[in-house]
Amino acid sequence: MATLARAFSSESSDLAVLVPQKPSPLAISYKQLSAHVSQFQAQLARLGVGHGGAVSLALVNSYEFIVAFLGASWQRAIAAPLNPAYKQEEFEFYIEDLNSTLVLVPQGAYAQNGPAVRAGRKFNAAIAECYWSGSEVVLDLKERGKLAGNTGVKVEPAQEDDVALVLHTSGTTGRPKAVPLTHKNLTTTMKNIQATYQLTPQDRTYLVMPLFHVHGLLAAFLAPLASGGSVIVPTKFSAHEFWSDFITYKANCPIPEIRFIRSCSSPLSPKTFQDLEKTFNAPVLEAYAMTEAAHQMTSNPLPPGKRQPGSVGIGQGVEIKILDQEGNEVAQGAEAEICVRGENVTKGYLNNPAANKSSFTKGGFFRTGDQGKKDPDGYVIITGRIKELINKGGEKISPIELDNTLLANPKVAEAVCFSIPDEGHYGEDIGAAVVLKSAGTATEEELKSWVAGKLAKFKTPKQVWIVTQIPKTATGKIQRRKVAETMLTPKPKL
Repeated sequence: MATLARAFSSESSDLAVLVPQKPSPLAISYKQLSAHVSQFQAQLARLGVGHGGAVSLALVNSYEFIVAFLGASWQRAIAAPLNPAYKQEEFEFYIEDLNSTLVLVPQGAYAQNGPAVRAGRKFNAAIAECYWSGSEVVLDLKERGKLAGNTGVKVEPAQEDDVALVLHTSGTTGRPKAVPLTHKNLTTTMKNIQATYQLTPQDRTYLVMPLFHVHGLLAAFLAPLASGGSVIVPTKFSAHEFWSDFITYKANCPIPEIRFIRSCSSPLSPKTFQDLEKTFNAPVLEAYAMTEAAHQMTSNPLPPGKRQPGSVGIGQGVEIKILDQEGNEVAQGAEAEICVRGENVTKGYLNNPAANKSSFTKGGFFRTGDQGKKDPDGYVIITGRIKELINKGGEKISPIELDNTLLANPKVAEAVCFSIPDEGHYGEDIGAAVVLKSAGTATEEELKSWVAGKLAKFKTPKQVWIVTQIPKTATGKIQRRKVAETMLTPKPKL
């Protein structure tokens, strides 16, 4: 049976989780992890949390998060990780959307009446603080909410078709959609990632992404643990402490013995690809993932396999096809929508029949919303989000191509291109937000000329904004729509 409990219930004394902290790190074996998760599962059962109950986790990366997430999923409940930095209104959206049974917050948050506490109370969710006591992860109930009067439920094993995790899409094209992922979805992805990167018990991963994000949770945490390896889990990423921790805690040895570098979640320019390989003397493996596919769909393979800069590789345990709007596969090399089918892919969004109807083909392929093509070797090349393609007088222009062209300029640190309204003949034109490596080293006209010298004339941006920073999501992802809105919003006059 494909469940998280079967993947992580172990009597091994090998190291599973290491949390850097002073004066000494918290080191947890697989046997200890299994025991702590079982204890937490029993605490949930005594409260009355069982099959289908949503448990919202407003916790930072921590051992408490790990145990609470696994404990909820083992108990046939639904783990719903949330960004702990959300404001009350944001917590309210997600707690209401899932009708959460229980909201977990850090120790001290209840006394402070934090935003997650206020949001949970508004929708009558039970509220509990969650903390490590030194011997177990404690579930300290503060308000019973909708669990009032509940005398408890049985501890029972999860089934592979139970929903273990719900994450929401980032909302790049509208209201965030709730993506239910079953135990089978998750364990399938974990096996696929393990196979792609040949993960072994000797691998030790340093987690730099938040566990409320599918990339951090699946690729950087669950998959390495399911491979028998270990994971270093700092409470937050610190560039200042990264290399010190990386070396001290032996995350697959320091430079130059890094086994591989994985890039995912956003496009990697060919120049950055080359700079990374040269700097760290390690192969860079670009991958492609979505929440709806429980993360990974494609990846470039490890050496001696071919790594192609600008491509996200080949399907990893999934079928990948390039389909037109009628669901027909297009000719090799032609551009259309990238579609995926596999046991890791969700069966549909929660309470959103319209989105489900438009997101799946009759053949059961999930429409990613990304436009792309396959090269002669079957490697997938993403050319842009379909809704983000720039339609300039009928010419469909890939913003990713424009990004990469600007990033090839030695004076440019970051670049994001997007459509802007055109009141003339084109309907849409090209805008670009650019961060320079050194202030004042390039002008708007110089950057336009750079693009004009590299690409067809119609791909030259109409307007370039030189800015000090580009807005990003909590996980470092760029949303072109929001960048465009920021650039086009008039600044108030002083």
